[in-house]
Amino acid sequence: MDRRSFIKNSAMLGAGASTAALATPAIAQDKITWRMVTTWPKNFPGLGVGAQRLADRITAASGGRLTVKVYSAGELVPPLQSLDAVIDGSAEMCHAASYYWQNKSTALNFFTGVPGGMTSRELNTWITNLGGQEIWDEVYAQFGVKAFPSGNTSTQTGGWFRGELNSLEDVKGLRFRTPGLGGKVWEKLGVTVTNMPAGEIFQAMQSGALDAAEFVSPFNDLALGLYQVAKNYYMPSFNEPGMGTELAMNKEKFEELPADLQAIIRDVCQAEVSQVENDYYANDPRAMATLVNDHGVVVRHFPQDIVEAGFAAAKEVLTELRDSDDPMTKKATESFISALQLMRTRTEDLEGTYVAERQKFLQF
Repeated sequence: MDRRSFIKNSAMLGAGASTAALATPAIAQDKITWRMVTTWPKNFPGLGVGAQRLADRITAASGGRLTVKVYSAGELVPPLQSLDAVIDGSAEMCHAASYYWQNKSTALNFFTGVPGGMTSRELNTWITNLGGQEIWDEVYAQFGVKAFPSGNTSTQTGGWFRGELNSLEDVKGLRFRTPGLGGKVWEKLGVTVTNMPAGEIFQAMQSGALDAAEFVSPFNDLALGLYQVAKNYYMPSFNEPGMGTELAMNKEKFEELPADLQAIIRDVCQAEVSQVENDYYANDPRAMATLVNDHGVVVRHFPQDIVEAGFAAAKEVLTELRDSDDPMTKKATESFISALQLMRTRTEDLEGTYVAERQKFLQF
């Protein structure tokens, strides 16, 4: 995909178009039209495509009773103001990642991805089976929002770096794009961290405003064209074992819907969690082959001292949050750690051991 074909859609539209589009949602003959704003460029692989597919599935499953119209990053509001549009009623829903809103509540980080934390399967299980959804509801109720998981990228790559990393000393002072609690981990390693939406990363790297950047994985990074501004591609990410996305809605408007429409939204979101992860599993290896074979990207692993320092910093961050004075942050952290300690026994003893043995003994 041509990077320009979707990044150009991230530009802000004129004020007149925005005002018209933010009018009251259409309600006629028991049919409702809701607006979904997103943080992703239009047709962005995995995430933007997933947002559109989710909207289409809700529309189809409801027989058109609830039609969802998607507005990509910048079409109605700037991408990182998407949740504010839901809160103030300018849009009924947004498709995003909850750690983008950590300025509202640190607890929201836990529903996207935590450094050293849960894999995508573990995260979804915590939310659906081990009390995560109830805590998420409690956090978002403070802002009049209701959210469901809407996808997951699974384990991510660590990022693009202009220079090769040989030791922990090489990262000190680097200007790095990375969000959420992972950003706090990198800060503890001496990195200057900033966050920005996907559509702005290439230009920041190209201009020299950034020394390094991570977004998700080969599927997205190929489309962003980051191989044009850096060749050292580090993996895996120790600070983001997956990125869970959300469909966040205006809580009052969601609760006004008939029960069957509420159920359709919930169930379509859950189906999309699996579909989006499958998209990444299918397309990441293909994109990686293109990056290496066609664009000369060098795939590297982080030096051991960076990995060790990263996990130590992750533990420090989580310990600080568990001791937080904020009740919701403390509650979310305690629940997350408890669920992680339970599920990691299965992940590490079964999946982890199996994958290691398969790698060793089964080669074609």
